Amino acid sequence: MNIATLLEMAVEAHPDRIALSSTDGHLSYAELLGLARGAARLLAGEQHPFLVYLDVSSAAAPVALFAAALAGSVYVPLNYRLSADALSQLLARVTPGRLIISDQRVAGTNPPSALVPLSPAAFLDLASQGGGIPVDQADEPIAVQLFTSGTTGQPKAAILRHENLFSYIVGSVEFASAGGDESTLICVPPYHIAGISAVLSAIYAGRRIVQLADFDPGAWLRAIETERVTHAFVVPTMLGRILDEVEAGGRDRDLSSLRAIAYGGGRMPLPVIERAMARLPHVDFTNAYGLTETSSTISLLDPAAHRSARTSSDPAIRRRLGSVGQPLPSVELAVLDGEGLPCGPEQVGRIHVRGAQVSGEYGGTGSSVDPRGWFDTKDLGFVDADGYLFLEGRADDVIVRGGENISPGEVEEALCAHRGVADAAVVGVPDEEWGEAVAAAIVPSEAAPDMEELRTWVRSRLRSSRVPQHIRFVQALPYNDMGKLLRRVVRSEFAPASPREDDHEG
Repeated sequence: MNIATLLEMAVEAHPDRIALSSTDGHLSYAELLGLARGAARLLAGEQHPFLVYLDVSSAAAPVALFAAALAGSVYVPLNYRLSADALSQLLARVTPGRLIISDQRVAGTNPPSALVPLSPAAFLDLASQGGGIPVDQADEPIAVQLFTSGTTGQPKAAILRHENLFSYIVGSVEFASAGGDESTLICVPPYHIAGISAVLSAIYAGRRIVQLADFDPGAWLRAIETERVTHAFVVPTMLGRILDEVEAGGRDRDLSSLRAIAYGGGRMPLPVIERAMARLPHVDFTNAYGLTETSSTISLLDPAAHRSARTSSDPAIRRRLGSVGQPLPSVELAVLDGEGLPCGPEQVGRIHVRGAQVSGEYGGTGSSVDPRGWFDTKDLGFVDADGYLFLEGRADDVIVRGGENISPGEVEEALCAHRGVADAAVVGVPDEEWGEAVAAAIVPSEAAPDMEELRTWVRSRLRSSRVPQHIRFVQALPYNDMGKLLRRVVRSEFAPASPREDDHEG
C-alpha cells in the first residue's frame, strides 16, 4: 500500500479534471501527479529520509505529500506558528532531508545544515523540471510524521504508515464518487491530521481542492462564493467566527453552492451548531471525531442524525446533537473501565479503538497498541443504548474531588445549557480540604449571569460535588488554531486565586 496510489487511481479516472485551486493557480489531476513524480525523482536521487514542510498551505504541500510517498521519504509538516526555539528543536529531529520553507521564515528558524531549504515556489519549479514520468513506488512503510502539541513535555512524533492512511481512505470514501462540479474548501493547516486526510479524501473522491493559505472568516466566505465551493471542513471556533461574519456582513452572502460542512477537532458548543443549522438550512452537517494516531476520523454524527436530533421531541434523541455519532464500519470501538472491562450504556470509561487505520505508534518509543490491538485514545466517554458516542474530555483532565472522579465535560454541558452562558471551561484547582475543587471559566452570552444562580442551575442538574466552587467570567476561552481548548491555560489563570475567591475579567 502507498498513498500515492490514491492519486494515480484518480488520474486514471479523470486526468483532466481540476484537482487543486490555490494562489499558485490550477492543477489538473494529471498535472498534480506529474509534479509529484518530478519532485520524487529529485528526492529519490538525493536519498533524503525526510521531506519537511514548514509554511502555510500552498500547492507545494500536496505535491510534497505525494512526492515523498513515491520517493520513500517521510513527509513531515511542521507547525509554523511555533516559536523559533521550538521549531529549532523539531527540525533537529528530522534530518537529513529537504526543507520546504518560505524565504522569510529561514532566517527566523535557522534550520540545521543537514536540512536543505527550498522555497515552495522553487520546489514547484524543480518539480516541473524533474520529469513527470512514472517512478517506482518506494517501499518505505512510513508515510507521514506529525508532532503532537507537546503540552506536557517534548512533542511526540506520531507515526502514520501508508497502510494506516490508505486503509482509512478506502474504508471511508467512495472512489470517484464526486461530480465534476464538486469542490472542497480546505482551511485547516497542513501540519494537522485533518489537513492531511482532507487532501487524500478529496483526491480519492475526485473532488477539486480549494486551498486557503490561512483561515480568515471573510476570506472563507469569499472563497465559497467565488469558487462555488460545495464541501468544507472547519473546527468549532472557525464555524462560530464564520457565523459572526455572515450575520455582521451587512449584505446577503451567496452560499447556495455549499452542500456540506464537516466539523471536528474540538468540542462543538450546542448553541453554535444549532445556530449554524438554522442559518444554513440547506447544508448537511457532519461531526467527525478522530485523532492523529487513528489517521483521522473514527466516528461520525451524520447529517440525518443532525436533523433528527434537532427536530425530535424525544430528549434521548435530541441530546445526540452533542454526540460524535457512531463508529465507522472499518473500526472497532470500545469503552473500557479501569479494569479493562467493557462499560455498559451510559457508563463513562476510556475510549479504545482498533482497526487497520489505527497507528498508535510514536517515533523513538514504538507502538502503544496493546496485545489485543486496542489503542487507548485517553479520551473519556460513553455510548448510549443505540451506540452513539459521547465525549467527556481527556482522562488527564478528570477532577478528583475527595476521591470522586468528576468529568469537566458534564459540568460544562450543564453550564452551557444556561441562557446566560455562551461558552464554559471547567478545570480542577488545588484545594486543601478536598484535594481538588471545581473551577469554571465562563464566557457570558450577554451580561454576566449571577454566580449563585449558575451554581443553583448546576446543582439542579448534577450532584452537588459538581457545582463550581470558583467562577471567573472571561471575554473568551483559550483555544488553539484547531479549536482545542487549552485547559492548562485556563487552570493557570485560576492559580493566583485564594480559596473560594471569585474573579471577573473584562
